[in-house]
Amino acid sequence: MAYIRTETLVDTTPERAWDALRDWGALHERLAAGFVTDTTIDGGDRIVTFGDGSVVRERLVALDESARRLSWSIVGGPYEHHNGSAQVFTESDGRTRFVWIADVLPDALADRTTAMMELGTSAIRRTLEGDRMRGR
Repeated sequence: MAYIRTETLVDTTPERAWDALRDWGALHERLAAGFVTDTTIDGGDRIVTFGDGSVVRERLVALDESARRLSWSIVGGPYEHHNGSAQVFTESDGRTRFVWIADVLPDALADRTTAMMELGTSAIRRTLEGDRMRGR
């Protein structure tokens, strides 16, 4: 099983970052604008459309307010197994450390998944810092 981790420092408060992360249906607007172009809620799942046109169904696994951690699973392919989580941490200077982790099978999807997560992490930083500039 491939283990993939990305992280970035974001010039925004952890409270603002967590508020955007926990907003399950607004991924394309509040967290990863451009990288994700649409999010549709279907029951408890969200259907996510990425900028490259790929579409996945994500199922919410857990939302932990005290840990500021969200976990989900991609169901129905292309993965045999996918578990993702994102978490917001407070840095000593008041900024946010955003960490995104995924465990995936098959291993053959690791390189593509890593590339997507790196693009997504950059989009998350830009989106959250843009929100800070707009006073959100």
